[in-house]
Amino acid sequence: MAAPKKGRGPAGGGQGRPGRSLALILIVMVALAGGMFLSGHTTPRLGIDLAGGTSITLQAKSQPGKPDAINETNMNTAVGIIERRVNGLGVSEAEVQTQGSSNIIVNIPKGTNSEQARKQVGTTAQLFFRPVLTVEASGSDATPSASATPSGSASPSASASASAKATDGETAKDSGTSDSSASPSPSATTQGRAVTGALTEDATPSASASAGATAATDDAAATDTASPSASTDPATAKLQAEFAALDCSDPKQRAAAGQDAKETDTIVACGSNTPGSYEKYVLGPAEVSGGDVDNAQGAIDQSTGQWIVSMEFTSKGAKKFNKITSTLAQQTSPMNQFAIVLDGEVVSAPSVASALSANAQISGSFTQQEAEDLGNILSYGALPLTFKEASVTTVTAALGGEQLQAGLIAGAIGLALVVIYLVAYYRGLATIALLSLLVSGILTYTIMALLGPAIGFALNLPAVCGAIVAIGITADSFIVYFERVRDEIREGRTLRPAIERAWPRARRTILVSDFVSFLAAAVLFVVTVGKVQGFAFTLGLTTVLDVVVVFFFTKPVMTLMGRTKFFSSGHPWSGLDPKRLGAKPPLRRSRRVNSSTDPKEA
Repeated sequence: MAAPKKGRGPAGGGQGRPGRSLALILIVMVALAGGMFLSGHTTPRLGIDLAGGTSITLQAKSQPGKPDAINETNMNTAVGIIERRVNGLGVSEAEVQTQGSSNIIVNIPKGTNSEQARKQVGTTAQLFFRPVLTVEASGSDATPSASATPSGSASPSASASASAKATDGETAKDSGTSDSSASPSPSATTQGRAVTGALTEDATPSASASAGATAATDDAAATDTASPSASTDPATAKLQAEFAALDCSDPKQRAAAGQDAKETDTIVACGSNTPGSYEKYVLGPAEVSGGDVDNAQGAIDQSTGQWIVSMEFTSKGAKKFNKITSTLAQQTSPMNQFAIVLDGEVVSAPSVASALSANAQISGSFTQQEAEDLGNILSYGALPLTFKEASVTTVTAALGGEQLQAGLIAGAIGLALVVIYLVAYYRGLATIALLSLLVSGILTYTIMALLGPAIGFALNLPAVCGAIVAIGITADSFIVYFERVRDEIREGRTLRPAIERAWPRARRTILVSDFVSFLAAAVLFVVTVGKVQGFAFTLGLTTVLDVVVVFFFTKPVMTLMGRTKFFSSGHPWSGLDPKRLGAKPPLRRSRRVNSSTDPKEA
């Protein structure tokens, strides 16, 4: 007799112990809700279209001599670097993706660092470390003389300008004397910043080697000590003319300076030490690139309490950095400085006090923001391509709020229509459906709130649409089960057996339907980008939760409801009234009698 009981087991699916399933899903709900409140993230993160923010389209620029530079590999590398750069500012909800073959879309949600992130996203060119040959306050009448040529010593005008800047602007780490004719200390700089670190064991280069390493234009001028004047060299004369004519206070000239230059070129460039003041530079060929920086970050010097930027180089970069700093340490200001050039602009020009290797620190009058910005640029600034801003779209928080409100209203209308249909057609069974929808909503909300800080999930308008579609998918599962139960009652069975016999058939249908929905969501997530992925992700998540709710809540609750008098007696408002369903028990009894008497009649 054990065999028949065992046969009912699979059909019942845990008929005798529905409380265990309910207890399990209740524990999960409490754990998720507790984790949500303990983490402090009680609401899902919102995307740009709901919370407001900025969307930037960056277009890759063709590079001279590199017609095939704009390719899939370089674009994907640029996406990764831009994403790390923006996320390094704490804007972890930022979205960076390619569009077409030459565009990158950067979505920056409105937040504490969103404006700062936008500025750094627009700065997307390559990063180089170049030796400083001449520096001068923008708008000065002085022109470069010997210092613009490979002479190995700074020109008087450049030295005077450097000294004036050190006293009028930021204070140098070791400012030396105020006399412009005196040789400044190795750490003096026009920006009041210096690079320090451990002294290497490499031999100190000779003066002639130092002069050669800081050559600015061509080998002929570097070796011609009898004629240090650069006026006979057309290339140097052109460079002097560009430097003399450059006015860094002019935004157009400032933006054009240093653009589209090769690593081996000597260039003129602009920089700004303080807001509203500018310096113009003559910079030698690039000695170190941004790709040679392994890590950099702003930090507080524990000995001085001042903000500094610490740098770590790759093994290859450490050798390059050691070579250039060994050379620069022997020079006088400003030729003992190297400029950190990003997007053709000098973002910092610290001086070198000694030969450095794998680790170094840039110290000076940094604010916290300046130190963190420079560290972020050094860490993530080396892009394989240069970009220009093709378009910038800003969504205000008010507009985002309106879109969120519209999405919620649409969801409420959809839910109301489902509720009206369930109550009108299924009556008492609608209670089970509404409780199941409530459980599904709680699980969806808590999981979305926790996924924000966990994986950076941001709820956008398409994701809200996915959640609205999920209401119909979840309700469809209930309807499948309810109709299977009704079919069993129409065949003359009482409610409790009907519930258990209907479950295996309904379960197969629900699993197949949800599998198709999940497969569609997974394919959509893989083959699309951007906001459409939010729709696919939400649809897939709610589809999985539908299976969980139906198995661990709807079926156990249905079993418990079947034991109550209201449902088991077939009350007219239960939704399971045999008369309303068209059940015909006499017809079934007649069939049994006929089947049992036929053999005797035969």
